[in-house]
Amino acid sequence: MFSENKPTQGSLLLSEPFMLDPNFERSVAMVCEHNEDGTIALVLNHRSHLLLSDVVEEILNEKFSVYIGGPVESNALFFLHRAYNKLLSGTPICEDVYWGGDFENLILLINEGIVVPDEVKFFLGYSGWAPKQLDNEIEQNSWAVHQSFDPTLTFLTDGEDLWKQAIISLGPKYAHVANFPKSPDLN
Repeated sequence: MFSENKPTQGSLLLSEPFMLDPNFERSVAMVCEHNEDGTIALVLNHRSHLLLSDVVEEILNEKFSVYIGGPVESNALFFLHRAYNKLLSGTPICEDVYWGGDFENLILLINEGIVVPDEVKFFLGYSGWAPKQLDNEIEQNSWAVHQSFDPTLTFLTDGEDLWKQAIISLGPKYAHVANFPKSPDLN
């Protein structure tokens, strides 16, 4: 089995190296909610070509990237941050990572240069699973569940590097997976 851990709020989902679904190819997703109603996660490493200033008219700073959080509600904007001391809002997800918060205040803090790009990640859409759906995918070896990672991984911006570092940080049993080619045909 690719993963023996069960998903919980704050764990990372690491897609198996040959996942064919383009929404989740080499994905690292942060689980924001996991309960009897299902699972909500944000894909951390699929950067779009958009900047936050393309999506939110009031944003003056053009240094904030927007990621594709998943295929559900792709017109909705979500965010993770590690700026609770500045924003004073958000739901704690894991150590020093918060989901959402006071968006109007965040816009002000960004425009004033108080919150900087390495403290927040923005996402269009989210990834969602019905009850037991994610558990079934984990049993089918589609995902590894990572629960004891360095929270700074969450805010890395290089998508392929983030996936590789997250896989390697699972330990020696998984480290070799990080070197698998995207397509087994390329081996």
